[in-house]
Amino acid sequence: MKKRLKSKLQWSLLLAVLALTGLPLIAVRGDYSGTDNQATTAIQSSHPTYQPWAQPLFQPASSEIEGLLFALQAALGAGVLGYVIGRYQERHLHHHKDDHKDDSKPNQ
Repeated sequence: MKKRLKSKLQWSLLLAVLALTGLPLIAVRGDYSGTDNQATTAIQSSHPTYQPWAQPLFQPASSEIEGLLFALQAALGAGVLGYVIGRYQERHLHHHKDDHKDDSKPNQ
């Protein structure tokens, strides 16, 4: 019974996260342009002859997809960072646990 309740809670939280991230994309009809577009406009207005020295490798179909890819990149980076911090935390805890084990052993 307890396992079923935990599973329901996990699914409820997942649906809540999906709703909180998906509903604004559907409900809000606005301009999703970010600072990249604002920077391009500022550069073109201040230096009209400027030519970019690099071209993008991939151009998303819309600014919404571009924002989604940016958020995915941020989420993956946060996941990797969290994993690395967790590994170091566990390594630190096990290292100190081993130090305390050695202190409790009697000298022979």
